[in-house]
Amino acid sequence: MTSNDSMSEPRTRKRIGLIGARGYTGAELIRLLAAHPRLQLAFVSSRELGGQRVAEHVPEFAGALRYENLDAAATAARGADAVILALPNGKAAPYVAAIDAQAPRTVIVDLSADHRFDDAWYYGLPELTRARYAGQRRISNPGCYATAMQLALAPLREHLAGMPVCFGVSGYSGAGTTPSDKNDADKLRDNLMPYQLTGHVHEREASHQLGLPVALMPHVAAYFRGITLTAHVSLARALADVETLRALYRARYAREPLLHVLDAAPWVSRIAGRHHVEIGGFALGADGRRAVLVVILDNLLKGAATQALQNLNLALGLAEFDGIPPLAET
Repeated sequence: MTSNDSMSEPRTRKRIGLIGARGYTGAELIRLLAAHPRLQLAFVSSRELGGQRVAEHVPEFAGALRYENLDAAATAARGADAVILALPNGKAAPYVAAIDAQAPRTVIVDLSADHRFDDAWYYGLPELTRARYAGQRRISNPGCYATAMQLALAPLREHLAGMPVCFGVSGYSGAGTTPSDKNDADKLRDNLMPYQLTGHVHEREASHQLGLPVALMPHVAAYFRGITLTAHVSLARALADVETLRALYRARYAREPLLHVLDAAPWVSRIAGRHHVEIGGFALGADGRRAVLVVILDNLLKGAATQALQNLNLALGLAEFDGIPPLAET
């Protein structure tokens, strides 16, 4: 059954609310929740789409649910098992405060950057932080570039000498739906647009979580979705060969179904609409102390919605990968 009509779903399903559903990530979350065997989309809030049927905007959703325009108090009063906040940065606080006061047992997954530097919240990049999850009900979902950077650098964390440098290129969906130069198809045509080359929030986020300074040089290109991140690092000690470098990643991620280590450099065109991460293109300088590798992921999925679903599953006592299609189905 794929319908999430709240009047027809089994009561054993956990009830999920989604606040801020108009954007690209909101639509991806609706698709994932519509197909989830144990979760039910109980309400969905969007000021712009209020009153319209969800199925009119997300065809994969088969229920009769309509978008509402819910403020913080109304959201808390719904008594959902979990609420996903897919709001712009700086907008989460009223919802968190209302839920803390009225429904503290409700799980919150915040997709904004508002709590990524707050140690009172669990930072949910499961492949790296799963061992730190101990039943926390306040979960901060990582940023897309920050996810790619941390997965790129974590296996080399103890081998680094100096600040890693990451060159990133994202599709224009990463700029959201509000019109700007970064999602203007005409301005992006035949172009690669650099922006915020120092101090990007994901640069600060990855540095904070890894406990070391990381440099990010982000760019946006004229395709819709996906991130290519090329990481350049200096190593404290020389590695013997590229296979030694690659083996560090194979060992670290061997049991992670959403992390695939390749020999060749991965192509961003092959990751669109898929839930996993690909890491490859390993190269080593002649002295064995300069390493380069490439990470790709879909910024709307593993960089946002898929990761949120992993976190929801863990917080609600379900299997982490429930509702996430295996590779053959993506």
